[in-house]
Order: sequence, then C-alpha cells, then structure tokens
Amino acid sequence: ERIHMKKIILDCDPGMDDSMAIVMAVKSKELDVKAITTVNGNYPVDITAVNALKVLEMLGRTDIPVAKGMPEPMFRETPKDPFTHGKDGQAENFLPDPKTPLSEKHAIDMIIDVVKENPGEIYILSTGPMSNIAMAMKKAPEIKPMIAGIYAISGMFGLNKYAFANATGDTPQSEWNVYVDPEAAAIVYNSGVNLVAIGLDVATHFDVNLTENDIAALDKSDKIEAGFLRQAIRFVNGRGFEAYCTVIDCMAVAYSIDESLIETFEGRVGIETKDGLTLGNTVVDYRHHHVWEDLPKVKIARNADHQRFLNMLMELVLA
Repeated sequence: ERIHMKKIILDCDPGMDDSMAIVMAVKSKELDVKAITTVNGNYPVDITAVNALKVLEMLGRTDIPVAKGMPEPMFRETPKDPFTHGKDGQAENFLPDPKTPLSEKHAIDMIIDVVKENPGEIYILSTGPMSNIAMAMKKAPEIKPMIAGIYAISGMFGLNKYAFANATGDTPQSEWNVYVDPEAAAIVYNSGVNLVAIGLDVATHFDVNLTENDIAALDKSDKIEAGFLRQAIRFVNGRGFEAYCTVIDCMAVAYSIDESLIETFEGRVGIETKDGLTLGNTVVDYRHHHVWEDLPKVKIARNADHQRFLNMLMELVLA
C-alpha cells in the first residue's frame, strides 16, 4: 500500500494549526511522512520542536523523526507575533512532555538527506517561515531539481476581501510566514521548484467554520486529537477568533492528499524584502505588457472547496 503514498516532509512551526496539520498528515493513508522539521515562527524553535514531538507521541508515531532547524530568520530579528497560540504554543492543551529525543540531524540536513534518498518523490509541506528550506537549497543547491513540489501556506495575493482582512504579517498586506523571513521566501520562490502558494485568500476564509455538529462530534470522540482540536477551538473562541484559526495549516496537508480541493492559477510573483510598508508582500505581476519576466512563476491558490476540506479534516481527526 505504501507504494502509492505521497512522500512528504512537513516543515512547520507548531503552533496549534501546525499541530493539527501533523495530525492530518500522520493519520492520512495517502501520505508517508518521512520527517518533520521545525523552524522558528509562531514560537521559538526549541518550543516548535518539542511541540512536534508531543503531537507524534499523542498519535503513537514516534517512528517519524523530528529535526530542529533555524532558530531565527536568515538575516533578520524575529518579529513578535501578535497572535498567540497560548502558553504552550498549542492552545493550552498542555500535552505531556515528550520522552522521545529529537533527531541528531539539523533540519537543514534532514531536508537534504531525505530529498536525496527519494529523488523526485518528496513533497515539502511548508506551514511556517521558509528559513529551513531556503538554507537547505543554499547548502545543497543540487536538491532543487530533486524536489517533487513544495506546498506552502504562504503569501497574500489580494484575490478577495479575506486576504486583506486577515493579513497576518505585521505590515498592512503581508502574510506571517513570508513576513518573518522574506529573504528565505524569495530564495524558495526563485528556486525553480514546483511551488504552490496557498495564501490567506484561501487559507483564512471567514466562511469556513466547523459546524455545531462538528464540534459535538469532537466532544463525543474519545480520541486525544479530537480533544486537542476541541480545546483549540475553545481557546480561540475565548479570544474573539473563529474556529478556522485552528486549522489554517491543514490546508497544505489536505491539498497534498487531494489536489482537486484547491484551484490554482500560475502567476509571476516577487517577494518584497525591503523594509517599510510592503515588507513581506507577495506581489503578483498581472500586467499584459512589460511584465517583469524575471519574476518566478508559481501556482497560486484561487479557490478551495472548503466544505470538502472540513469533511476530510473531521474524518481524519475522528478516524
């Protein structure tokens, strides 16, 4: 059965929504999670690494290695995230401290090694800043053509009102993962790898919310991960946010399981790396004439079947 599974590395910064992305990826029969690499983003890398281990222990899947990566952006100071995931970075679920050790490899080397061991087969799911992935490409440029694809929660493309209303970076129109390490994002966007950018336009749609029935089903379930998601929803609701906040990063996992969930289009995108009002913006050149041909072409998410996404999420959480 494993022959047809899609091989992935999940590069993440857990975070409650990254934690749910790990749950989805590990429980999916379509995906073979080769490694989890963690990066500084929602929380410092020491916390994101431990949080990834906590989720794997909760799921009984400590066979999957977790490698700790970049403790800060490539050139910058880490900005302060105005949105909080709670004292533990996991919506105050307070999962037990992990007994499993981290991999002895640095995340950068883990990415390089796993790609080289599975040339042409690895999809990297990027749900945090791209610091680890960019550094892996810098250290071993030969891996670039070996990566099957990168599916990233990345960018803000202004395709609808949600993109603007939910801008998560600390400039008026940016997304947090790009904003934290814009130089890393620029390296990955320019790498020539098949990149699908699932931006805020699709990932933070206000219309996507778990129903009361969904929440009742989580309440009834005896699965620890169902309780984890239920508590995360309670935590964000208590701070005036809606349930979608708890599952943003799951969109990248859902897309890797079933690419028909999200409709994409190809666009030329530049990443603004200069300080100021537009730092971290993902700028699409939509022009008919005088297009900046040197901007890289990436696939940009335009629409998603949010209902099918939520059904898939609920099914995997409760499975």
